[in-house]
Amino acid sequence: MIAGQGLGLRAGGRALLTDVSLELRPGEVLVLAGPNGAGKSSLLKILAGETKPGAGTASLEGRSLSAWHPRALARRRAVLGQHVGVAFPMQARAVVALGRLPWHGEPAQTARDQDAIAAALAEADVAHLAGRDHATLSGGERQRVHLARALAQLDGAAMPAALLLDEPTASLDAGHRASLLRLLKRLARRGLAVLVVLHDLQEAAFVADRVALLEKGRLIACGPPEQALHPALLQRVYGLPFRHLPGLGPIPMLGAEGALTPG
Repeated sequence: MIAGQGLGLRAGGRALLTDVSLELRPGEVLVLAGPNGAGKSSLLKILAGETKPGAGTASLEGRSLSAWHPRALARRRAVLGQHVGVAFPMQARAVVALGRLPWHGEPAQTARDQDAIAAALAEADVAHLAGRDHATLSGGERQRVHLARALAQLDGAAMPAALLLDEPTASLDAGHRASLLRLLKRLARRGLAVLVVLHDLQEAAFVADRVALLEKGRLIACGPPEQALHPALLQRVYGLPFRHLPGLGPIPMLGAEGALTPG
């Protein structure tokens, strides 16, 4: 559905991405994993059409992302970035309603705006926050409200459609992290293509159909979690030993020699 071929990106004289080729497929959760500075967010922004690659091509349904009209693109993919906010006072429900803007001018879609907003609020578990001022919400609550905005945006989208999320669990508590990951799996089962940046490798092992492991802007591995998150690969990328525990996924051995230990 969304594909990158030979993607490269440079900034400040430094290579952020080098020759990365990757395809996001309908009906799957694809996780971008890797250490800080590996290029995960840069790659997501290119595949979302928010950043133009310095090399290579990024396309949706075989057509360059740069050739898509912004409104048409917004009707096929939604993005939840790392840092979400609004510049002026708004109720949470009004923030979610922003996701319906790409559909304005389409009577059949705008007629169901209220249903789409209500469904998104419920699915993101923020219906009880609908009347709250966005500025009074916690970081985790804001993240879930903006997830609802993205879901409202994709309500009515022609399939296949895509949802791209950059570290969506970072500000969530354990319960809401688990709920969000289960939601992503459900969305993929409905046919959505889901691309998500995650730092937590156990979360990645749980939610991913495939994991793309990045190191210093290069794609090191891409495949099922048991392959892409193999302890030997993770030790190479993160510089410390890992063990794979059934039901838990890869666990860093923090007390091992040469690993991170309290100082």
